[in-house]
Amino acid sequence: MFITRKHLSRRTLLRGLGAGIALPLLDAMIPAATALANTAAAPKMRLGFIYFPHGAVMDKWTPTGEGSDFKLSPILEPLTPFQKTLTVISGLGNRPGESQATHAIVPATWLSCVHPKKGSQEPAGGVTADQIAALHIGQDTPLPSLEIAGEQAGGGAACDRDYGCTYSSTISFRTANTPLPMEHNPRKLFQRLFGAGDTPDERQAVMRQDSSLLDMVRADTADLRKTLGKHDQSVLDDYLDTVREIERRVQKKAAQDLSHLTLPEVPGGVPDSFDEQLDLMFDMLLLAWQTNLTRIANFMLAAEVSGQTYNNIGVPDAFHPLSHHGNDGGKLERLATVQNYHTQKTARFVKRLSETPDGENMMLDNTLLLYGSNMSNSDRHNQFPLPTALIGGACGKHKGGQHLRYPDHTPLANVLLTMLHRSDVPVETLGDSTSVLAEI
Repeated sequence: MFITRKHLSRRTLLRGLGAGIALPLLDAMIPAATALANTAAAPKMRLGFIYFPHGAVMDKWTPTGEGSDFKLSPILEPLTPFQKTLTVISGLGNRPGESQATHAIVPATWLSCVHPKKGSQEPAGGVTADQIAALHIGQDTPLPSLEIAGEQAGGGAACDRDYGCTYSSTISFRTANTPLPMEHNPRKLFQRLFGAGDTPDERQAVMRQDSSLLDMVRADTADLRKTLGKHDQSVLDDYLDTVREIERRVQKKAAQDLSHLTLPEVPGGVPDSFDEQLDLMFDMLLLAWQTNLTRIANFMLAAEVSGQTYNNIGVPDAFHPLSHHGNDGGKLERLATVQNYHTQKTARFVKRLSETPDGENMMLDNTLLLYGSNMSNSDRHNQFPLPTALIGGACGKHKGGQHLRYPDHTPLANVLLTMLHRSDVPVETLGDSTSVLAEI
């Protein structure tokens, strides 16, 4: 038997004129006659934390039935095609997230389950679960983690005199004193992932240039294609088409926003359509995972104290005022419609994960997503019961297909600790955790 296949490094980049584009996993990156577990195709866990503000209308969130015999609620209905890989968890609370500061500390305590220091002039909270994971499984990728948002951080109502504004604008803390900013500008995110300019002058030059990143690496792409088999050529073409399409969409929106302006302090790129904004950010997160630029990601779908309106789904109300529903039936219906919409956008991303090859499996098989909020009843600003769901195969370590109901006020930290254990992160406790949840 002759084995002639050449081994292409998993870290191979397409290069040209200072640009570099990471590649998806190709057959050529898997050495012939090598055990799968010892190759680039060995399953690697990806963790995602998808946060929505202002809680949920809980009777429209909570499934009917328990265990494996359950029916998804109106808010979670878009995830029905993925119910076998979904676990909805009821009975959770987060006491460290409770305070009179309402929105001010809610996002930052979602993944830390640590109450921040009151009255401190500097951030003093807790390291979040994503960053604990990044320390252990994020060091072999260019970006240990990725922090993105659907819109810019909210206004003054998200601040508090005892806690400031820091805790409301991010769900990720690298250390107890180091909050990580959430990027909401698709153009800046694209440049961060694929290597364009960082300064205003560099960004202006990129906007004016005629060639794209893919054009810069055209020669290297042609050379690489000659070394690949037909299947790899097809995978490469599909991947580069995706990069080209996202690049086109980002550039088109940036050009539209800046067509009558000189270079602003904050460059253009945020679509006028919030619907398109969420799709763009999810699509770039998928690319970041597909190219192994990172394995850990955080996404705030909307800002805390968001003023976003949802005319595209028939809800003209601003999100935050609507969340103060006062038990008004009409407001509750519209609020649940917004929450269903957020699930639709997340389900679209989950569908793409389920269709994206990742070694011998699909990317959803090797991913574990936490989808939820750190608030329950938005009119009361309370932290029990928290809307919480897990999605994905987690490299075979997540059971899925179940609605679990735990005793009231079971710590949310137990779910986070369980996620870290499923990711082989050696940590014994997190926040106010009491145990790993074996049923997950």
